[in-house]
Amino acid sequence: MTRHGEERGPPREEPLERVLIMGAAGRDFHNFNTRYRADESVRVVAFTANQIPGIAGRRYPADLAGPRYPEGIPIEPEERLEALCRQHAIDRVVFSYSDVTHAEVMHAASRALAAGADFTVLGPEHTMLAAQRPVIAVSAVRTGCGKSQIARWITRRLREGGIAAAAVRHPMPYGDLAAQRAQRFASREDLGAADCTIEEREEYEPYVEMGAPIFAGVDYAEILERAEAEAEVIVWDGGNNDYPFFRPDLHIVLVDALRPDQVDTHHPGEACLRMADVIVVNKVDAASPAAVQLASDLASRINPRAELLRARSPVRLDDAEAVRGRRVLVVEDGPTISHGGMPYGAGWVAAVEAGAREFVDPRASATPEIAAVFRQHRHIERVLPAMGYGAEQLSALRETIVKSDAEVIVAGTPIDLAALLEIDRPVVRARYRFEEDSKPGLGDVIDRFVSTLEPRRTAGN
Repeated sequence: MTRHGEERGPPREEPLERVLIMGAAGRDFHNFNTRYRADESVRVVAFTANQIPGIAGRRYPADLAGPRYPEGIPIEPEERLEALCRQHAIDRVVFSYSDVTHAEVMHAASRALAAGADFTVLGPEHTMLAAQRPVIAVSAVRTGCGKSQIARWITRRLREGGIAAAAVRHPMPYGDLAAQRAQRFASREDLGAADCTIEEREEYEPYVEMGAPIFAGVDYAEILERAEAEAEVIVWDGGNNDYPFFRPDLHIVLVDALRPDQVDTHHPGEACLRMADVIVVNKVDAASPAAVQLASDLASRINPRAELLRARSPVRLDDAEAVRGRRVLVVEDGPTISHGGMPYGAGWVAAVEAGAREFVDPRASATPEIAAVFRQHRHIERVLPAMGYGAEQLSALRETIVKSDAEVIVAGTPIDLAALLEIDRPVVRARYRFEEDSKPGLGDVIDRFVSTLEPRRTAGN
């Protein structure tokens, strides 16, 4: 027999279930490590790659894959899903990436089913690791809700209260996967030594600047052990809208008041919302009262047991006068503007408020690499996403900026763009910050949580 008229793959050498994991260099590797690496009844044949450029065509290294995979595991383009299913007689496709619509998940399922495989989404209970230290997790229903601002605010509040808090970031393994197995960053020198991309620096630099260590990498069991060795409390700084890799003692989930119609539209953000202990409706200062109310009502309807709070996310420029009356190119946070679906971000908002005279369209000076980003994400308005997943893309970003006729660059990305790219004109940073808008607020939630921790904080010391 053939599978749906296609030639089947070679005869099996072993009676194992054949699995293919659909991913984007993060959740997929974690699912493999926690669920399949030691499972002798399963053979993971391949990963497929999406969302992140430069991942396909590589291999998940043998050092990470374990002794059952001495040659590692190939990472293939997602376009080859059907061909891979048929070539290798795949039994099960495991969907393992985030911030996609529910419809997109089911389109992926349909592709797998039509190619003869079952389709699975692994849940939190089968993939979250149990920590020996208390964990506060920050998640969101969409990319770009403001998770990291709040995770950093919590980390700072804990540390100022005398608690040794460390952050653990959702993975961004864009380089040498084996070398990135378990990383710790506490200085700019650490970032440089690891050859961090822009996307990594956007997340790590703010912690380094506040003096807090941040951990990340690929093998989160090892990362957890390292974080537990020096932290009394771990703050999970989530990526996209994924659920945490560590089982949280307090789970905070953000909703974006600027996108009230996207409270329950994306996977796995809706699952995070339903899991939440605390829901924060963020950016209420920038949204209309009707939008704030709609987001609040939808969130409460979906998870009525969670405590509902509201928060502001004001943005300010380091030097607003340098922008007033000038011709400006706005560079925004890459993930938020690309697969996060936002047409613009903090930089644009701040430049408008500062009275910029003209906004330069980056398409006019875009290199082929950056032009491809605009073609892929047609919702982007006249802003430049800070794409820098590798050296070539980083160089293309710099060339696009330098070749523009802007007088001033407004950087809405969290990193020090001027220092990283050596730009030949003034760069003014736009910074979001978290502010409470509820009484009691998130600070009261954190303080209540801390008051319950003493026995567990001192355990094992």
